[in-house]
Amino acid sequence: MFRQYFGISSLLALCIPAVVSANSLDNTYRLGAGDRVQISVYGEQELSIDELYISSSGKFDYPYLGQIVAVDKTPEQLRKEISNGLKQGYLISPKVRVSVTGFRSVYVNGEVKKPGGYEYQPGLTVDKAIALAGGFTDRASRNKVFITKADSADSDDTKIKVRLSAKISPGDILVIEESFF
Repeated sequence: MFRQYFGISSLLALCIPAVVSANSLDNTYRLGAGDRVQISVYGEQELSIDELYISSSGKFDYPYLGQIVAVDKTPEQLRKEISNGLKQGYLISPKVRVSVTGFRSVYVNGEVKKPGGYEYQPGLTVDKAIALAGGFTDRASRNKVFITKADSADSDDTKIKVRLSAKISPGDILVIEESFF
């Protein structure tokens, strides 16, 4: 009996953090160009969109509501906007869900084996992004790692030196410089 209870409670403990992180993602993650979302309206297939790519304009056309701006909104804010719009003469009590199905890229440049863009994953850190890029080259400096945040990519003087454990966001650019020794 104790083993069954312990096994079930351990399983529940593993499941609960996933729910919390999904909810916190909805409350903090801001959509941007390059993200992919799914919009589901319960019982209304013609109002549901399986996969919507957010373009550089940040807008998309939605049935009955016209153009909606998605960029810089959380999935929850977008859900409320669509739900409120559908209540205005279209549906009595719409049940809308907005899910992020794909994130925009992070970019890893410099002294890594496979520089390029890689899809962001929640919880991504500098060292994990470097691992996605194949790891350091032999010439890489492990303490000369810089990041340019996506929201400040317009200026060259926004490079910030970071530790390998630092968290990164979608659209960020990592540069690993060469070691001279």
